[in-house]
Amino acid sequence: MKTLDDKVAVITGAGSGIGRALSVDLAGRGALLALSDVDEAGLAETVELVKAAGAREVRRDRLDVADRAAFTAYAAAVAEHFGRVNVVVNNAGVALAGDLDDLAYDDMDWIVGVNFWGVVHGTKEFLPHLIASGDGHVVNISSLFGLVSMPGQSMYNATKYAVRGMSEALREEMLVAGHPVGVTVVHPGGIKTAIARNARVSDREDKQATARLFDEKLARMSPERAAEIIVKGILGNKARVLVGIDAHALHHLAKLTGSRYQDIVAAASKRVVPPKATIV
Repeated sequence: MKTLDDKVAVITGAGSGIGRALSVDLAGRGALLALSDVDEAGLAETVELVKAAGAREVRRDRLDVADRAAFTAYAAAVAEHFGRVNVVVNNAGVALAGDLDDLAYDDMDWIVGVNFWGVVHGTKEFLPHLIASGDGHVVNISSLFGLVSMPGQSMYNATKYAVRGMSEALREEMLVAGHPVGVTVVHPGGIKTAIARNARVSDREDKQATARLFDEKLARMSPERAAEIIVKGILGNKARVLVGIDAHALHHLAKLTGSRYQDIVAAASKRVVPPKATIV
């Protein structure tokens, strides 16, 4: 895929953050857009922004990516609406902070449903249409935490590693079968989005302190810059795209130190992670 002009692009989680920035970027490149989110108000704002950016055509839908039946119906409706699908960006994602033994199963099911099954649904339901297009591309948003693990992020790590593994296997399958579908898995570091503020946390976590740590110390890059890097990766048919200096630095640290990076991360975390509450 050398251009996004006149390509039909599907983006989940388009109501804010990277999803919104990608929507605006692709609109400016002449793409036809199918945008979805559970946040209808945020999605409406994105639609206005993409129209201002010159979107040729935009469809918007409320979609819970964890709902398999809803996603199946959505994929069919989008394909019928546009007549084809060229690009799918499985961007919708959520966060869950807390040590594993403090997490509730309901919250664990929630993050797996959105972060993993949502990506699986988006990939599997649209894949036949991408193959049929003759010029398709899957973009799955993993995370820096799909390359290295962090304490207090066990389930987020689990889902993002799973997205990485599934995506890399899918790319191999497309190459083996000779299908005209590229696959890019994206690993952003700290991006200025609302993901930490909208996260769920265990009863022992200070949600405000955790969000403040992310917003003030960790989130360095704008969503717009992240979108530029991701689009460059799509057009370059990159298998893996790292977004941000932090993503590159920690990835290289893990490669250099092997499993010992876990000891380094654990020691550093003791100095920066907010203290946990005591449950009586």
